[in-house]
Amino acid sequence: MEIGHKLKELRLKNELTLEELASRSEVTKGFLSQLERDLTSPNIAALENILEALGTTLGEFFKEEEDKRYVFTKEDYFVDERENECIEWIVPNAQKNAMEPVLLHLHPKKKTRVITSYDGEEFGYVLKGELELFMDDKKHTVKQGETFYISGVNSHYLFNPSKDDTDVLWISTPPQF
Repeated sequence: MEIGHKLKELRLKNELTLEELASRSEVTKGFLSQLERDLTSPNIAALENILEALGTTLGEFFKEEEDKRYVFTKEDYFVDERENECIEWIVPNAQKNAMEPVLLHLHPKKKTRVITSYDGEEFGYVLKGELELFMDDKKHTVKQGETFYISGVNSHYLFNPSKDDTDVLWISTPPQF
């Protein structure tokens, strides 16, 4: 395995010269130079000492970078059909992110579960139809093309008063769905 380039990047990131890193990791400057050019390989003990001097561990150094995805297609969505609604999770594993977007298809004359008080926020954009947002014993009507932005401090739910499905892009932070 070619590790020299990665070691050199770490050394430069830590603003260390070959000589400084050699001194801290108890190897020679020449050995480090050869190592960075992949002309030699270290034993485990030497590599552990070098990585410790660079502020990392063997596990972190060899950890595979997960392939970050930025674009998702319908094939990536997870669809959960329920009695009152259909929820499409449009970003896979979004619960590990700071926010969680879903497409909510709220069936006619149905309501969502009551979302109890939590420390967060929600944003909704009505793509099709209309809905009623119930919060603080008040009803707020949100029509197609309109949005809502609320704090999670108060319990709330959505109701579809129409005879057709209402579609909402609903985003919460932190994830609540």
